[in-house]
Amino acid sequence: MGILHKSTAIIAAAFVGSAAALAQSPPALTGAAAYGDWRTDGPGVRRKITPADMPPAYETGSANHHPTVVARPANAWPKAPPGFVVELFASGLDNPRAVRTAPNGDIFVAESEPGRIRLLRPAGGAKAPEVHTFVENLYQPFGIAFWPPGPNPRYVYVANTDSVVRFPYRPGDLQPAGPVETIVTDLPRGGHWTRDIVFSPDGSRMFISVGSRSNAADRWINAPWQSDEGRAVVLSFTPEGKDKRFFATGVRNCVGMAVQPGTGELWCSVNERDGLGDDLPPDYLTRLREGAFYGWPWFYIGANEDPRHKDEQPALRSRVTVPDVLVQAHSASMEMTFYDGAQFPAEYRGDIFAAFHGSWNRTKRTGYKVVRVLLKSGQPTGEYEDFLTGFVIDERTVWARPVGVAVAQDGSLLVSEDGNGTIWRITWRGR
Repeated sequence: MGILHKSTAIIAAAFVGSAAALAQSPPALTGAAAYGDWRTDGPGVRRKITPADMPPAYETGSANHHPTVVARPANAWPKAPPGFVVELFASGLDNPRAVRTAPNGDIFVAESEPGRIRLLRPAGGAKAPEVHTFVENLYQPFGIAFWPPGPNPRYVYVANTDSVVRFPYRPGDLQPAGPVETIVTDLPRGGHWTRDIVFSPDGSRMFISVGSRSNAADRWINAPWQSDEGRAVVLSFTPEGKDKRFFATGVRNCVGMAVQPGTGELWCSVNERDGLGDDLPPDYLTRLREGAFYGWPWFYIGANEDPRHKDEQPALRSRVTVPDVLVQAHSASMEMTFYDGAQFPAEYRGDIFAAFHGSWNRTKRTGYKVVRVLLKSGQPTGEYEDFLTGFVIDERTVWARPVGVAVAQDGSLLVSEDGNGTIWRITWRGR
């Protein structure tokens, strides 16, 4: 594998406009208008999808429309709202997925396919970051967390697909300060393999997401579907991997998690099921309520029954929790983060940024972008807004698939994409 890009490969594109234009966001698209595709995307476009907007199951067929990923064309660059500048932060990474910022400002990146955690140390300005291999020989690592929370963690935790391990760590270490320790040993392999990891604000509980093995407990694929038992959940442990609990269930594939500053609530970014049509069911981001059931595989977005499981669990219908923020079906929502920096305009503070990996089970391509989920006084409004777009070339080809989002120490936003192995940096320059 080649080294990350040299400083001469950092090219800045300033999609800069007036701050006044930023404040004049159009009203959110609602109803049928909220369902578009990549051609209707653009920085500042807002959508609000409600359960009442969902079409019936099988209104359209089930598409098999995987993208072809190509190298970034010379004239292609991500597009951000007026006032923001987009720069190439790092390139040459191998399958970069989750991104986390350490308390000292170092950037930890999970390279899932090669089984490695990279450490990128920002050099300031347009200089290329220092690049180090923090640890390797892992098994499909994804989630990364620092414990205890705060400025002086003692461990870096990594969620492999089948286990959780931790490494002794002091802020500034370029490699673990001691040997690996396995904390959780029995996470299930196969199917949806990403495992994210976060800690409660006081550090007393560790949360691990475990996606389903199958799409919707499909018997023709997964016979018997009991191989999905114990999956489609978010688990809770002590930091030592003890006292296992089921925090939330019926969550098909919670790829990304984050704890909301101020409230301490656990949020989840969820890929819903495929096969019910172009616009069904919506993916979602939601606060996870302890003990709540989110419907999979029998129901979706409340009491809507999956026709593939008709009349199987009628007693569960009234128990399904409706998610907070619905996003376009098959967006493949991945990592999420709360903006807690001071660089962006004040209206961004406390909102969510979420990366959409992009659709395959949809006739017209959707996703392939980063969105801002709007909160008001810490509460979701149901609206979300395109923030970073421009990764789709045409209906067949794309050049990037966003996965990770993180707020850097200087308040800029970092976005990883695993199509071409790059990380992008978005900063606010105002007028």
